[in-house]
Amino acid sequence: MADFLLYALLGGVGVALVAGPLGSFVVWRRMAYFGDTLAHSALLGVAVGVLFDINFNLAVISCCVLLAIILVSLQRQRLVATDTLLGIMAHSSLSLGLVAIALLDDVRVDLMEYLFGDLLAILPEDLLWIYLGGLVVLVLLWKLWTPLLAITINEELAQVEGVNVTLTRLALMLLIAFVIAIAMKVVGILLITSLLIIPAAAARRLAHNPEQMALIASLLGTLAVVMGLLASYQWDTPAGPSVVVAALSLFLFLYSLPRRA
Repeated sequence: MADFLLYALLGGVGVALVAGPLGSFVVWRRMAYFGDTLAHSALLGVAVGVLFDINFNLAVISCCVLLAIILVSLQRQRLVATDTLLGIMAHSSLSLGLVAIALLDDVRVDLMEYLFGDLLAILPEDLLWIYLGGLVVLVLLWKLWTPLLAITINEELAQVEGVNVTLTRLALMLLIAFVIAIAMKVVGILLITSLLIIPAAAARRLAHNPEQMALIASLLGTLAVVMGLLASYQWDTPAGPSVVVAALSLFLFLYSLPRRA
């Protein structure tokens, strides 16, 4: 197997393993639009990375984390409805990123690579970010599993039981921001949320409890990466979107099956 295919496979699988359990929380808490908002801010992180000549992954993570903190802060003040706030920040951050990149002199940025991903361009240093970052996210998610489930079921009841709802919610947003940052190169800014949501939504069809759904979502995400890469290699289609189409195919297949009694 060629090196670039091996790196693409390892990178895609690494992201899918992390995206499964985290995507389950995105589905349970109906946070898809929040994921889009964070993903759009990633382009602003790319512009900041170019401007200050720092590592793109670090710049994107910093930008996503900062936006997540601002979102939580503004949500608490309840100045506008949450969906309105997310809409404003999603499109504003994407536009700011595009404008900032356009204003950078003597710098050429392949916008298509960031918007739609370039799975086949993953390098060994990207794998280091994906697997080390992914391991940190999984460990933190394991530590926070019980309070996260509690606030997902009922925030008021969780607060009565002693869970710090605001801090737990912020931790979940920061974990999502981190995964979006490390997944950007796999499926791109515009499709990152798909990799979080579609395998988790498909896993819901097969799972009987939250832990099963998280595990199955990771497995379905991994299968989608393999199928997408094979399709890309066979038909010369863009790798990132091919992974999303493969995930969609799995979702449609599972939901076309008759429900179990």
